[in-house]
Amino acid sequence: MRFTEIQNTQKSIASVLIKFSIPLILSGVLQQLYNWADAFIVGNVEGELALAAIGATGTVINFYLMAITGFTLGLSILFARKAGSGDTGFISKILSTYSILLGIVFVLLAAAGIWLTPPILHLMHTTQNTVHLAEDYLQIIFAGIPFLAVYNVYSAALRGIGDSRAPFLAVLVSSVINVLLDILFVAVLHLGVGGAAGATVISQAAMTTFLIVYAVITHSKLRFRFKQAIHRKALLQGLRLGFPPMIQSSVSAFGSLLLQNFMNGFGTQTVAAITTAYRVDTIILLPIINLGSGISTIVAQSHGAGKIKETQRIFASGTAIMTAVSLFLTLLVIPTGGRLISMFGVGKDAAEIGQDFFQRIACFYLIYGLATALRGYLEGIGHLLYSSIAGIASLVFRIFASYTMAALFHNMVIAYAEGFSWGILLLLYLIRLMQKRRPKDK
Repeated sequence: MRFTEIQNTQKSIASVLIKFSIPLILSGVLQQLYNWADAFIVGNVEGELALAAIGATGTVINFYLMAITGFTLGLSILFARKAGSGDTGFISKILSTYSILLGIVFVLLAAAGIWLTPPILHLMHTTQNTVHLAEDYLQIIFAGIPFLAVYNVYSAALRGIGDSRAPFLAVLVSSVINVLLDILFVAVLHLGVGGAAGATVISQAAMTTFLIVYAVITHSKLRFRFKQAIHRKALLQGLRLGFPPMIQSSVSAFGSLLLQNFMNGFGTQTVAAITTAYRVDTIILLPIINLGSGISTIVAQSHGAGKIKETQRIFASGTAIMTAVSLFLTLLVIPTGGRLISMFGVGKDAAEIGQDFFQRIACFYLIYGLATALRGYLEGIGHLLYSSIAGIASLVFRIFASYTMAALFHNMVIAYAEGFSWGILLLLYLIRLMQKRRPKDK
């Protein structure tokens, strides 16, 4: 069902939201699972040293990924607006402009990353016994960054016109290729971490190619046109919507480095427990995160079509669904968190720390869900700058709270600081929502 065909009933809106969000959730789960498969294959074949070397590159890679996904979040809103307003001709201009622009930008950034890999790893205090393996892995991984940039532009375009199924299929293709090549390169040919990195880059290239071919075949409006390669109006509108979430994502990636350094001070067991808990938490929160993406995209389409009352009904339905999902995840995680962490082979003490963490953080899931629903609505109607500022403010509060409340909550301050920061985020979004509903803004 196209978003523009939504009937004026809450049941219809809820159905569209669920159908659109499920492929996004499955894509996220699949990406996490094949990342785990990577770690499993490399760790079992090459050993703990190779696994540690790959882990040492995570924050650098994540910085690039968050910059790409942050910027293309804004593009997704722009695509959805144009689809909702019926300006389909402009969609191909946005696609052409940013496929070329981001492709070129991230080719240059990837080249800079390859050249600067040794000093980057040195600044991160990578251990001497893993640094050379980490260099080999990271320099190859950088070669795949431009593919991810182009993939995310096409993924944003497809989501914007209402097709969330295609990105899921692309991730599925990539996952299968990546795991098969990992087995071939690492387990059979014994190419080590370089083989694992090569498998990842090839799978990313396949994922991007699949999505481009799919878009060209199934959607005439997404066919690349060289004659409008860099369209000035599309460029300016994309920059206006793309820069705020990109800056927020980049700041968040930097904040993660500070929080990792803070967490290291609680000792090995806490680090093992909390990092493993966050690996589980990443999957658990995917329904909330991707339902929020669904709300923002569908709201943006309706907003682009000038259907203001419909955007409010979408927000109401989305909030109701989000509340149910958040409460379900809370009830699921509180009694099972420790057992989920134990599956990763951590010791009894670390598993107990992880259980304590989940019993605390899960109590805030509803707050996070409501904040995410509000964020989706506000971003869908165009308030990406405010949303990004609120996200940065929430991160600053989380870092501040982590350091100042450690004496009170000890190692569980990690859970409380994040939960309280979600409360700050919800408050900031509610303030914005109330400002929009004042009579003078109607």
